[in-house]
Amino acid sequence: MNPLTNIKNQNKLNERELKLGIAGDLRKSWHQKYKDSAWIYIGGLPYDLTEGDIITVFSQFGEVININLLRHADTGKSRGFCFLCYEDQRSTVLAVDNLNGITLLKRVIRVDHVEQYKVPKYREGADEETKRLWEEGCAPKPIRRIDKNISQSKLEDENDAKNKVVSLKKLMKKTAGNVDMDWKEQSKFLDKSVKEENFYGPNKHFSFGKKNDVIEEPTHNPRPDFEKADWRDIEIWKEIREREKAEQGGSKKCDWKQEEHYISSRYR
Repeated sequence: MNPLTNIKNQNKLNERELKLGIAGDLRKSWHQKYKDSAWIYIGGLPYDLTEGDIITVFSQFGEVININLLRHADTGKSRGFCFLCYEDQRSTVLAVDNLNGITLLKRVIRVDHVEQYKVPKYREGADEETKRLWEEGCAPKPIRRIDKNISQSKLEDENDAKNKVVSLKKLMKKTAGNVDMDWKEQSKFLDKSVKEENFYGPNKHFSFGKKNDVIEEPTHNPRPDFEKADWRDIEIWKEIREREKAEQGGSKKCDWKQEEHYISSRYR
């Protein structure tokens, strides 16, 4: 659709909300669809505008924390549209309602919401300033305020400590690839006699030439301690005991005579 037609349709929506009396109520407004996105699209920009110029125009409705002005990869010239992010999502509603369809440097610009903003792909050919803008954004950094009660000596001590840390890091990087060839200092560790137990540690795989003590398995079913034993061991013990009883019961001879039951004469 023609960008000018989109601008007119969007302005008609705003006029209709004013007539219905729901302007400003985000629960009923068409802006409710974009409540989770703080990004806006700005199209039809003059090609001479830079990121700073765009931020100057749009910062009147809120603090701008990020901007992505699309440029040609070969020439670096602006492509006439960009994406801008506010710190507060409500600023997007003000920018869309007030700046959509205005004339900026003899060009009509279009301002609209962005429901799902896609982060630009990383390019190695981009300049350092663009990479820094992608990583850090354009939000103003907080200024560190120094308390007047802090003495100058404490500040100097903090700076000295920071300088020492930086110097140590540089020294560690320089000496990272160096190999210590001074074996005289390590001779006491090489000449020191170490017992076999301490050398290999308590690992049974290094017991060379030693007889392994084979633990004899019990010939009977040991009775477990019912207070300390696991329930699985108790159930296994019960099962084995039942099997042993069954085997012993089948081998024994029964010398009892057969059972006798009283039967009434009328059933005989």
